[in-house]
Amino acid sequence: MEKLSTWRTATLGFQHVLAMYAGAVVVPLIVGPAIGMTPSQIAFLISIDFLGCGIATLIQVVGGKHFGIRLPVVLGCAFQAVAPMIAIGKSQGIPAIYGAIIGAGILVMLLSQFFGKILRFFPPIVTGSVVMIIGLSLIPVAVKNAAGGEGSLTFGSIENLILAAITLVIVIAINRLFKGYIQAIAVLLGLIFGTIVAAFMGKVDFKPVAEAGWFHIVQPFYFGFPEFHISSILALTLVGIVSMIETTGVFMALGEVCEKKLSPADIKKGLRAEGMAQVVGGIFNSFPYTSFSQNVGLVALTRVKNNKVVIAAGIILILLALLPKVAAITTLIPNPVLGGAMIPMFGMVCSSGVRMLSKVDFRQNENLLIIACSVGVGLGAAVVPQLFSGLPEGARLFFENGIVVGSMTAVILNIVFNRGKKAQKTENMELESMINEQLETADGQGTAK
Repeated sequence: MEKLSTWRTATLGFQHVLAMYAGAVVVPLIVGPAIGMTPSQIAFLISIDFLGCGIATLIQVVGGKHFGIRLPVVLGCAFQAVAPMIAIGKSQGIPAIYGAIIGAGILVMLLSQFFGKILRFFPPIVTGSVVMIIGLSLIPVAVKNAAGGEGSLTFGSIENLILAAITLVIVIAINRLFKGYIQAIAVLLGLIFGTIVAAFMGKVDFKPVAEAGWFHIVQPFYFGFPEFHISSILALTLVGIVSMIETTGVFMALGEVCEKKLSPADIKKGLRAEGMAQVVGGIFNSFPYTSFSQNVGLVALTRVKNNKVVIAAGIILILLALLPKVAAITTLIPNPVLGGAMIPMFGMVCSSGVRMLSKVDFRQNENLLIIACSVGVGLGAAVVPQLFSGLPEGARLFFENGIVVGSMTAVILNIVFNRGKKAQKTENMELESMINEQLETADGQGTAK
């Protein structure tokens, strides 16, 4: 293991924080306004998100007898959970979001023990459909923000559209012109430059930063004690299972980069730690957390595999949570700038779904029907939840969640059409293919230097 000075450890740790910063702060910036939070509440949400990311990372890296992969992996907000969290917040209230996060986290910890058996119900045709539904249901959120934010007096103005376009072009240009670390923080740089342009246009209000204090203590259950609803817990559990599949590939890629052969027990401990991180997120009223693949690319890029570096990153994140002005600075980003950055981010979620579906045999009409029905039903429920207004309240809350009904449709139709087709062997090959893709991505980022 590399011997690093304290200063170099801290510097490399801060670099990991920068690599995941955009992914960490964008989620509260999207979810907060969507569920009706005030700017001060959003600033606090960002602070507790930093705390959650830091604690989740330390759980995974430091670990224990039954928890933690003990590899240099950084955890951040599970982006797949954005759409269902917004839906839950709008239909059942903010406390229901955190009840769902805690409940799903407990189930993820339990399911990690039987992950191999659960995996057969979530082949690429199911996970790809689910990820596509999530991405497609988020696109309207991005477009509304690009126009100025729902309810804005300047909604759709030329200035807003220009700001969104400038941010989008910056993100695209950075991805085209740069590789490695700079490319990894393209969204963050786009948000920074877009906000600078907006400031010259007089669209940035610095008052929240001036009013924010220098230090505060983050407290659990700040937004209320969690409320537990079965439909909401199920929605985030399904998202958690998709994250578990992706995380397995991240772990295998990281193990390859760190030259450590991972056993099934290691994978289970890593997945169990993610479940615990979710519970922590719910307790602190923040978010579900998952392993960030961009930080695996950073490990490959720098060739620094020392766990102390990521421990330093976790500590830095916790310290940032105690500084309200840092969170307040993040809230300066105008809606059009945020919307311009959201468009490629949410589009990439859709692209990830398409990539998963690329493993599917489209020569079989049954597979086309599974995708068509699951995406159609899921997106329809997400866009037009009034469709189920005549159902009893308990059933309505279940069916109005597009992620749940779309996922269940995909799972059920996959069982109906594909059961008994030697699926287990195929699934193992598909999982191996996914892991190989993660390895190629990490290797590509590592050689970019």
